[in-house]
Amino acid sequence: MTIRYEANPPKILPDVNTEESIIKFIDRIKEISKKCDAIHLTENVLGFQRVSPIEIGKIIKKEIPNFPITVSLRVRDKTEKEICSFVEECIKIGFSGILILMGDPSQTGKEDTGQIPSQVVQELRKRGIDSKIDLYLSISNKPNFSKIEKKLQAKPKGFMTQVIQNIEQAQNLSDNLEGFTIIPIILFPSGKNEKSAKFLQLDLTSYSQTFEEFVKKIHSVTGDVLITSPNDFNGLSEFLEKSIS
Repeated sequence: MTIRYEANPPKILPDVNTEESIIKFIDRIKEISKKCDAIHLTENVLGFQRVSPIEIGKIIKKEIPNFPITVSLRVRDKTEKEICSFVEECIKIGFSGILILMGDPSQTGKEDTGQIPSQVVQELRKRGIDSKIDLYLSISNKPNFSKIEKKLQAKPKGFMTQVIQNIEQAQNLSDNLEGFTIIPIILFPSGKNEKSAKFLQLDLTSYSQTFEEFVKKIHSVTGDVLITSPNDFNGLSEFLEKSIS
């Protein structure tokens, strides 16, 4: 099985020691890396300023050299030069893939630059970047397939989904996106993740009692799963250790 763990780098806060936060974060990654196959590092989730996934990735690659890492690149507030620099750093560090997405509006007032993810992928492919690192785009968990032509024309390696609610959503994506890698995102069902579930309008009770079966069934459809657990690291870590093999 290919089970990935989504990791949000530490927030940068005025009353928190960032270096200590990084050390704690890396320790968690080293722990969970023994229980999953890869990690995905996010960038400034919800627009909040966080430690750069580039900085985090460099440390992880030194600590766990052969552990696969994919990373999010939000383009809404980056210039073309900043995007190219980010991508080159990812290749240099040894990341396996980049999820290119619009991203949430900045909470620090940084202006949008007008970059479009599908266009960014097209430009990177023109430069041959896709021969050095896999390029992914995001996709809805229930897209209108007649309206994603630009994403398909960009020819990414594949798509990382919005959080999946049921097996039917994963099957629908797989059936309609033949030839692309599909990486469904699943939210770990936990009381600590209820706030995230409500924000995403998800009903965790629909699969909380059969989560192991839920993960394995979706994996049987796509061959890949990304599990997110923004507020319950210990719960997910324990689940992976006991249940997924």
